Amino acid sequence: MPTMVYNSDNFVVVELDVPVARAAGDTLEASDTPLSRGGYEIVDKFARKEIYLEGAMAQHFREGVEELARNEPTQDQVEEFIGRYTGLPQQPLILH
Repeated sequence: MPTMVYNSDNFVVVELDVPVARAAGDTLEASDTPLSRGGYEIVDKFARKEIYLEGAMAQHFREGVEELARNEPTQDQVEEFIGRYTGLPQQPLILH
């Protein structure tokens, strides 16, 4: 399920969380936390490019966002943080 995390003149950040279906023979109990797979899509509006973060990189991004939120950041600080990730290999934005 996509959730808008941030939207500005420069960036859009969307969190994607996709539940993972249990396979036959799984030993998880009904009370276990459901498995999910997801990450973050960051769209650089000016460069017209996007990047998708998953796994360890998505976890690192989440931790950075949580740290920023604890310190009540300015918009410039948020933009600077997101901008660190836009230097990673990106895909051209064709249709979004």
